[in-house]
Amino acid sequence: MSAPRLSAEQRIQEDLMRLEAYRNQLAALAKQHQYLSSSALDHQRARETLEGLESTPVGTESLIPIGGETFLRGAAAPGSSVLIGLGAGIMAELPRPKASELLAERVGKIEEARKGLEGQIGELEGRIEALSERVESMARDEPTRAGDVGRD
Repeated sequence: MSAPRLSAEQRIQEDLMRLEAYRNQLAALAKQHQYLSSSALDHQRARETLEGLESTPVGTESLIPIGGETFLRGAAAPGSSVLIGLGAGIMAELPRPKASELLAERVGKIEEARKGLEGQIGELEGRIEALSERVESMARDEPTRAGDVGRD
C-alpha cells in the first residue's frame, strides 16, 4: 500500500513552509556573517594599532578607550607587553609582536569562517530561488488543473 499522494495545494503549502524556513535560516546566516565581519575588522584594527605603536616615539600620548565612549590619556611604555583575551574570560600577557601574530592568525580564521558562511548563504539562496520558482509554477498550473476537472 503506497502513501497517499498530496494534492497540488498541499504541495504548495509545504513548499511555502519550507521557503519560510529557508528564509529564516538565511537571515540567521546573514546575522552570523555580519558578526564575523565586525569581529575581523575589530581584530585587524587591534593588530594595526599594535604595529603602529612600534613606530611611535617614546612618550607619545594616546587616548586609551576604557568603554562607554570614555578614554584615558596615556603612553605605552617601549617594549611593554599586551594583555589579550584567550576566551572564557582568560587573559594572557604577551609581547607586542606575539600578540600581533596571534591577532593575525585570528583574522585568518575568522576570514575562513566567513568564506564558508558565504558558501552556505549562496547555496541557501539557490535553494530559495529554485523553490520560489517551483511554487510560482505550481500556483500558475493549479487553476488550470481545477478548470480541467469539470470537463472530463
